[in-house]
Amino acid sequence: MESSDNKKCSFTGHRVLSCYDFDPALLDRVILNLIKNGTQTFYCGMAQGFDLAAAESVIYYKKEYPVRLIACLPCPEQSQTFSKANKTRYENVLKNCDEVTILSDEYYKGCMHARDRYLVESCDLLVCFLRKNSGGTFYTVNYAKKLNKKIIEL
Repeated sequence: MESSDNKKCSFTGHRVLSCYDFDPALLDRVILNLIKNGTQTFYCGMAQGFDLAAAESVIYYKKEYPVRLIACLPCPEQSQTFSKANKTRYENVLKNCDEVTILSDEYYKGCMHARDRYLVESCDLLVCFLRKNSGGTFYTVNYAKKLNKKIIEL
């Protein structure tokens, strides 16, 4: 029986974190706090940077807590342009997901935004790492605001 406390969380953030004030320990604390307050399902868009960091944090907590991680891929070839190191991280995260949702059979212009909308529509709250007023993260956060989703900004 699923508890009514089963809250759902999605993640969005920048692909390159090194040029910003990203704090992985803060991300870990936020995720742990969400888990302790009833969040059991986490959706990840699987992009480089923040998405993979968030997924890895959830995977760490899966060892101790009954949480689910769902990968939401815009298309099967998402990791095609990733560096070798990020492809390895991506594959490791995929192996540790409870479910994988592929939103399009192939890449098309706009498939990333479709994935972002899916993430927002699937969640009760959005954890974001937003530092610039353009790009996919900005788009996703604004879509979440439009749908009156709770947003936690790191």
